[in-house]
Amino acid sequence: MTKLRGGLTVGLAVIVAAVVWPAAIFAAPGANAGDWPQFRGPDGKGTAVGEDYPLTWGPEKNIKWKIDLADPGAGSPIVSGGRVFLASATEDGRQRSLLCIDRNDGMLLWTRTVEFGEDITHSKNPFGSTTPATDGEHVVVWHGSAGLHCYDFAGKPLWSRDLGEFKHIWGYGSSPILYKDKVLLQTGPGERVFVTAIDLASGKTLWETDEPYSGDKSPDDVGSWSTPVVAHVDGQPQVICAMSTRVNAYDLDSGDLLWWCDGLNGSNYDVVSSSPLIGDGIGFAMADLRGPAMGFKLGGSGDVTASNRLWHVEKRNPSSVGTGVMVGRHIYRPNSGPGTLECLDAETGESLWKSRARDHWASMVLAGGHLYALSQRGTTVVLKPNPQAYEQVASNELDGVTNATPAFSEGEIFLRTEEHLYCIGK
Repeated sequence: MTKLRGGLTVGLAVIVAAVVWPAAIFAAPGANAGDWPQFRGPDGKGTAVGEDYPLTWGPEKNIKWKIDLADPGAGSPIVSGGRVFLASATEDGRQRSLLCIDRNDGMLLWTRTVEFGEDITHSKNPFGSTTPATDGEHVVVWHGSAGLHCYDFAGKPLWSRDLGEFKHIWGYGSSPILYKDKVLLQTGPGERVFVTAIDLASGKTLWETDEPYSGDKSPDDVGSWSTPVVAHVDGQPQVICAMSTRVNAYDLDSGDLLWWCDGLNGSNYDVVSSSPLIGDGIGFAMADLRGPAMGFKLGGSGDVTASNRLWHVEKRNPSSVGTGVMVGRHIYRPNSGPGTLECLDAETGESLWKSRARDHWASMVLAGGHLYALSQRGTTVVLKPNPQAYEQVASNELDGVTNATPAFSEGEIFLRTEEHLYCIGK
């Protein structure tokens, strides 16, 4: 196998474990409005299209299908063109896969696997914990040190990239997103951390922008597992990233760092797991492991900490793995240790209510006028986005442990646990 550092991977060893189907069924249908094409949905904001999603389910209720998964993983499913795509990996990380599943019956259509050598991760973050992204014709998956890979809907490899080594005691977790003709990826954690844009058609690098670290923490206590969000700011699309110590905004075309807001570095750790929340002219970001949280205005130039930071809470925050949802001027967030569901005022940071819950590592989703919050124990709480009070609608139990965010598409919910993938529908 010949690898070009930072370039296209030539002759990458790919194991094809696929069911052979007539070529006609693989005609790429293109993206449609009901797809869930990447982490946290079509716009990366955790909001689903459509209204008619189930509010209640259980082992014997509203389960359209359920399939076994060979290996655990925290990567979320995506849904497009009658297919469900899911990242997976063996326990030792030596084989990392993309699965393609028929959304109608749960049948495995094909698997594409790449081989890799020795690597490390954390027991709570198994390999296979990123989410693929698709435009309805291409599907892209990042396997950390094992590379970034692009396939068509028939499973044909289109290109692969070796972006370097990303080793950390807590593993990797940031997911690629697609915006028009670009793949956007926030790499790390590792020795080198950068944000990159890659041409979706060819796999060639369009730009890379390094994120230097100048803090005082050890490498094991620094990193970001956040996924970028594209937002329109000052009349132009910008790539918003929550890095280990600050929030950065990059020019979509050039990769230039446009502005940044400091405030995510903590007293013991400089780590971020959740993605930034973007509303109308305002943003929210939160560190993990009980680190800081902050609200900020979008836009400006250079260091906007003094001018744009609206509020900053350094201490007494919960841990934050999953990402919340911003509805108007209110933030609804799932907390992980202590496990709570919480509503904040985005402009002031005031906590409006807090409800005790199990630990939530999955991100919250707004669908059909309801918020869905999945706990590590497989319980999905459904609640109203009511800033006045906690208003629970339902609590749904499924067997299994999970850290994966569900996907919502055309009235159906696709939920991954360590052992199963479910399709939930009326």
